[in-house]
Amino acid sequence: MRELPKELVLPEGFVPAEPPDPPVVPKDAATVILVRDGEPGLEAFLLRRVVGMAFAGGMTVFPGGGVDPRDADASVAWHGPDPAWWAERFGCSPSMARALVCAAVRETFEESGVLLAGPDAGSVVSDARPFHDARQHLVDRKYSFAQFLADNNLVLRADLLRPWANWVTPVEEPRRYDTRFFLAAMPVGQHADGDTTEAEDVAWQLPSEALRDWAEGRRGLLPPTWVTLADLDEHATVASAMAAERAVDKIIPKVVRDGTQVRVVLPGDPAYGVAE
Repeated sequence: MRELPKELVLPEGFVPAEPPDPPVVPKDAATVILVRDGEPGLEAFLLRRVVGMAFAGGMTVFPGGGVDPRDADASVAWHGPDPAWWAERFGCSPSMARALVCAAVRETFEESGVLLAGPDAGSVVSDARPFHDARQHLVDRKYSFAQFLADNNLVLRADLLRPWANWVTPVEEPRRYDTRFFLAAMPVGQHADGDTTEAEDVAWQLPSEALRDWAEGRRGLLPPTWVTLADLDEHATVASAMAAERAVDKIIPKVVRDGTQVRVVLPGDPAYGVAE
């Protein structure tokens, strides 16, 4: 596990002076790291969340969000590793694994316009713009992702995703998520956009550039995003990242207070064992 830089502190007010007692139960969530091969190398798709949002306002993140109970619908047309395979990787039930994969594909579509689905098991849509209205209906929860796929005769392409990590929000925070991170290559022909009310701007960036922007104060990053970008920076191409064999262990950071600043430490850090 990487050691976080001491300069990576949490935004003011992110952690209350008096943590919830008992701690809040984390909500299940999914995040997708979209990557592509750019001219300078592997690039990741990043969104800067709108300032003032209840969680991670102003922070730079990957597309993602909470699991909708309807994401577990077993009627979804599915191609790729089955829910039992994903359940083994993420340490959860097959039903939850199904919901996580569906949430990952749905949230990616809602927040970036990228659709990891196709007319059949061997193809993926080359242009997701014709589904623009349906995208908004999904955001508004007017119908389920399973219904969207069925109405448009589409197959969810679970084989386009790779398990990457599992982060749980520290117990001191009032909003907690048990988030499974997935990696996915940008489909050929599709376009990732910023057409979401949750983002102020979006960009494709080399991981090293995004980390430099953070170091120079141009981006705010939370620990999972910082670590993910640092891990991605070890891969020169999408193929290399997609082929990486990763052990997906549940990572639960701990909060430490350093004067007026609050930061987190990860397992393996000397401060982790003595943190609250």
